[in-house]
Amino acid sequence: MARIASIQPRKQRKFRYNAPIHVRGAFLHATLADDLRKKYGKRSFRVVTGDTVKVLRGEFAGTEAVVDAVDTKSSKVLVHGVAVKKANGEDVPRPVDPSNVMITKLNLKDAKRVARLEVKA
Repeated sequence: MARIASIQPRKQRKFRYNAPIHVRGAFLHATLADDLRKKYGKRSFRVVTGDTVKVLRGEFAGTEAVVDAVDTKSSKVLVHGVAVKKANGEDVPRPVDPSNVMITKLNLKDAKRVARLEVKA
């Protein structure tokens, strides 16, 4: 995980806004459900498209759905079914912060990701 040394909020924000893309991946970690924690011995893991997550905070708390997209630039996750209506009636996806979701089912199609899960920290 990216370590932010300063305790000043303005420097922490500046670090997040100016972070390179390989560091931004660390901002996309979400907690694992209890059964996954026991199975893999990890507390959190990076969210990817295809994971099933449960929204823990906000207007859509309790919603459990598949991740449609992950925006590394803004460090947000788009969850299927989490959307707001525009004035013209059109549904627009509501970006959710990864810290506000819990991974309940992992997408294990990527061999590298499975290998990373098996590594004990």
